[in-house]
Amino acid sequence: MLLTIGIPGKPSPYMSGEPFHRCTHTAMSPDGNYLYISDGYGNARIHKFTVDGKWLSAWGEPGTDEGKFNIPHNICCDPDGWVYVADRENHRVQVFDGNGKYETQWNNMHRASGLCMETGTKTPRFYVGEIGPDMAVNIDMPGCGPRVSIYTHKGELLARLGHEHAGLATGQFISPHGLAVDSRGDIYVGEVSFTNWGRRVRAKGEPIPPGLRSLQKLVKVG
Repeated sequence: MLLTIGIPGKPSPYMSGEPFHRCTHTAMSPDGNYLYISDGYGNARIHKFTVDGKWLSAWGEPGTDEGKFNIPHNICCDPDGWVYVADRENHRVQVFDGNGKYETQWNNMHRASGLCMETGTKTPRFYVGEIGPDMAVNIDMPGCGPRVSIYTHKGELLARLGHEHAGLATGQFISPHGLAVDSRGDIYVGEVSFTNWGRRVRAKGEPIPPGLRSLQKLVKVG
């Protein structure tokens, strides 16, 4: 153990803005000097730290306006130092400079949760895991995920991977929460499968099948 930021088991007050209530993800600035932490469950903040754990600043509050959050879930930082935040329950990705100044947002996604960026290029592609509908009134609605969407660094949609509904068939997802992309362009999708099995995939009460997957690898073709 090299560093712990925060006090384990002692969250800050709900929506206080103080680090941390239940933090969700981290990203490092391209120069390696700063650490950004999304504080998304019970808070609506992005915290900026030095890499040795010194708190510098924070931004965000609950809401739907520009710069506000409704579960900031995953976060990444590009070669220019811009910070990208999957603002899950606002159905968008918001983009900020390294000091928290709002720049733009990408819309037309459903519950953006997983977020990662390819490396090794000044114009990286971004991969967004959309966990899809979850309410009784829309859980069977097609065209909303769960899926993985691919964007340019300007927020232009390139492709969407996934079927119309959650499931276990090839090309289907249950709840893509965490993403990674390797140097070949293969995509690794971590899913919250056990939690979502009953209400998303099978009738409530049906037992979880042995070996229910929580990680998929999608191999780039062409």
